[in-house]
Amino acid sequence: MRFHILTLFPEMVMQGLTTSIIGRAVERGLIEVEAVNIRDYTIEKHKKVDDYPYGGGAGMVMQAQPVYDAWRSVVERIGYSPRTVYLTPQGSTFHQKMAKEFALEEDMILLCGHYEGIDERVLEEIVTDYVSIGDYVLTGGELAAMVVADAVSRMVPGVLSNRESGMTESFEGNLLEYPQYSRPEEWNGKKVPAVLLSGNHAKVDEWRRQQSILRTKERRPDLLERAGLTEKEKAILIIVDKKSGK
Repeated sequence: MRFHILTLFPEMVMQGLTTSIIGRAVERGLIEVEAVNIRDYTIEKHKKVDDYPYGGGAGMVMQAQPVYDAWRSVVERIGYSPRTVYLTPQGSTFHQKMAKEFALEEDMILLCGHYEGIDERVLEEIVTDYVSIGDYVLTGGELAAMVVADAVSRMVPGVLSNRESGMTESFEGNLLEYPQYSRPEEWNGKKVPAVLLSGNHAKVDEWRRQQSILRTKERRPDLLERAGLTEKEKAILIIVDKKSGK
């Protein structure tokens, strides 16, 4: 998996994606990350990449030419036009299923906007996906690009070790992850649930599934409709609702 990030701030991107688990994956050759500086492709002698918007209005707009030429440099180097994701608040909200889908790609271009956005003409020419990481506005697309690259990288085979495996993490099966505990057995007067100390793996799995359902009900009830609950599990939720007076 190769990430090609088109940005005005390459140092920011590389510093954020060359540490911890993702950094180790890069060192092992499981993924590749490059930051392509859009300013390197402007034909303006002062390295300017923005200008005033036609029609007036506040702010500046990134120009089409340097963005297109930066994108074209990647395409010519790898030999084909890969999936190109523009990080924008106007895009579809990023989620785990999307991360898994993106992880199937061999190459991916992540386009980071700035100012009031990017000239619409180049977006129409190169972008395949418009993606948002949430309903808020950032100063630029770099943080969003790093979020997407991090989440997608975790889905690439070999990036996570068995201990780090994401198969039971939050959002798998549309459920949030169950509570986790570590040593000591008692801390600040609170004990680890007895079932986790029992050695009965079937009981542990049952407890964890139940806790995932209850936590999802409490924190993200919108996910439960897609969680594929059994009739028994649905009945447990009804009982919980009755006890809580809902």
